[in-house]
Amino acid sequence: MFRLIRLIRRLISLAVLLVIVGGAWGGYRVFSTAQSAHPIPSDVIVVLGAAQYNGRPSGVLETRLQVARTAYKEKFAPMILTVGSNLPGDRTTEAASSRQWLVDHGVGSKSVHSIPVGQDTLAETKGYVGYMRKIHAQRAILVTDKYHCLRAMTMARDLKIDVSCNPTSTSSLNYWIRETGAYLSYITLGRHGIQISDQIKGN
Repeated sequence: MFRLIRLIRRLISLAVLLVIVGGAWGGYRVFSTAQSAHPIPSDVIVVLGAAQYNGRPSGVLETRLQVARTAYKEKFAPMILTVGSNLPGDRTTEAASSRQWLVDHGVGSKSVHSIPVGQDTLAETKGYVGYMRKIHAQRAILVTDKYHCLRAMTMARDLKIDVSCNPTSTSSLNYWIRETGAYLSYITLGRHGIQISDQIKGN
């Protein structure tokens, strides 16, 4: 009986140690990627979704759009893809409001395509990767918050897309902690069986 209790205690201690070490490793990976991320000339620029209010991008989304517009003007890629669906009651999608903002701010309408799918990073990744395959694009620049870069790029690479990240400068300690947990959850539980729908369309 005492041996069993001792074994259980050791197993619990080992599990706690693994959680601490894994968390520290994941946090370092998220942080270091955020600091080193930079765009590489590509086929497309992808603006990952964030909240919008009746067609008006939130502050977070508008910051991403400003970064994407700058990268486009600097000729890092000839096309911008906007992604993100809508929540119940919304009259438009994150993708559509993002596209409209870009067109209103000087990006040619033929250079911006909206992909109105996804309420989370994985669904958005499947959406834009599916569209990229249809147009035979192979390399993408992801525009998102800096602590989100690692998870977003990991998902794209799991789908055989060559990616870099052009991060926004706005983020927080809470976002770093949240993304560390989300990244560890994805690489341990979420990446198995990842695949793409053939039904994705761009506008």
